[in-house]
Amino acid sequence: MADEKKSARHARKQAISRKAQRRHSHFYERFAHWSFNRSPEVEPIHWHREHLVLAGTALLITLLSGFIMPVWASAMRPAPLPEVHALLPLALPKVAPASAVVPTVDDWQVVRVEPGQTLSDIFTGRGLGMADLQKVMDVAGTATPALHNIRPGEEFDFLLGSDGSLRGFRFDQDQASRATVRLDGAHPSIITQQRDMDLREQVAHGVIRSSLYAAGDQAGMNAAMVGKLADLFKYDIDFVQDLRIGDSFTVIYDDLYRDGVRYGEGDIVAAEFINQGQRYTAYRFKKTDGSYGWFSEDGRPIQKSFLRIPVDFTRISSTFSAARLHPILGLMRAHKGVDYAAPTGTPIHAAGDGTIKFRGWMNGYGNFVIIQHNSTISTAYGHMSRFANEKIGQHVSQGQVIGFVGMTGLATGPHLHYEFRVNGVQRNPQTVTLPRPEPLPAAQLAQFKARVVQPQLARLTELDARIKLARANAPANNDN
Repeated sequence: MADEKKSARHARKQAISRKAQRRHSHFYERFAHWSFNRSPEVEPIHWHREHLVLAGTALLITLLSGFIMPVWASAMRPAPLPEVHALLPLALPKVAPASAVVPTVDDWQVVRVEPGQTLSDIFTGRGLGMADLQKVMDVAGTATPALHNIRPGEEFDFLLGSDGSLRGFRFDQDQASRATVRLDGAHPSIITQQRDMDLREQVAHGVIRSSLYAAGDQAGMNAAMVGKLADLFKYDIDFVQDLRIGDSFTVIYDDLYRDGVRYGEGDIVAAEFINQGQRYTAYRFKKTDGSYGWFSEDGRPIQKSFLRIPVDFTRISSTFSAARLHPILGLMRAHKGVDYAAPTGTPIHAAGDGTIKFRGWMNGYGNFVIIQHNSTISTAYGHMSRFANEKIGQHVSQGQVIGFVGMTGLATGPHLHYEFRVNGVQRNPQTVTLPRPEPLPAAQLAQFKARVVQPQLARLTELDARIKLARANAPANNDN
């Protein structure tokens, strides 16, 4: 039944197709080869002719698009605005006239003084003569004292002409001013310029492990500042005999800068030294006369009436004793002083202010000096190689050089024999109780404690606390 229906539909389609072909026979006859009918009853299409037709159509569309689109885009673009140009005046540098002279920079040659050199040696080394030095001296006038006593490390600047002649000379008149002598003008001239000086505060803390100088170096202090620290406390501490491992110090001091460059050491502002558990302090204070001094917390001067040791020594060769075998005489006898071994020529200083009572030769003592300090106290110095310039009856100040270490008299080596006498009786210089200096007057003492001690003591206390905290937090040193 189904097959019959299918056959009937197929016969109807063929009838409709034949009817259409008869009605449009002229069209089918003309384009019969364009047929896409894949039926085997119809002849296949010719693909090469169809490919050409399609390719031509695509090319035509592409060309039309390339021409029409740019024209349309140009038509839609707005008309361009005319460019506006603005003229701005520019300031041009002025052209120097041909006659203008460009200033030149002076070529100063710096010379540093070496040990043993004199100013004439320095001038000779630059190819100059004594006549040039005399010209500088004549022009310098009142500034010449700075040229008479030159020291190693000082600097002098020379300005020389192309022919080697001296055109200028520059030197430090003092630490805060520079003098410039010019010899290249119509008349010789000198100009003094002030230098930019400023102080920069430093803080250091050290612990004695081997020596004071080693501890100072580890704390960042140079040898000169360590020396100032020792000088400050030398009246209370014998830094050869009394120093112990574990002693410590804290120092607030100034460094001096000139023209932005470190120039040297300033002064100690405040210091604390712990020696064998004993605490010593020193504070700088400006007195009513304008001078500075260092005082302990109770307002007494650090500088005592007498030096405990009047010479820089290497060791104590003999102590104060009631009975000692004399190294030369071979006899038991009292040694009523202290012998400080030191190289020949080491300066000997007056232990305190006083008057020269004796200066000359004394049996056993050799070259001998006695200084009377007051009605009861005198000091004696023996075995000097030579005396200084002081005469009998002349007043001397504490620290003034009165002679030099030697081995005159009965001595086996160069040393100073030093005696401290009270009412003519020798006492042990190392243990004798020295008179305490008087404190500042009441008004100055109040200012000293309020303006100096309180703020500086607070700083020292804070520094000590920070140092102790840092040590407590430091990792343990596990050395195997």
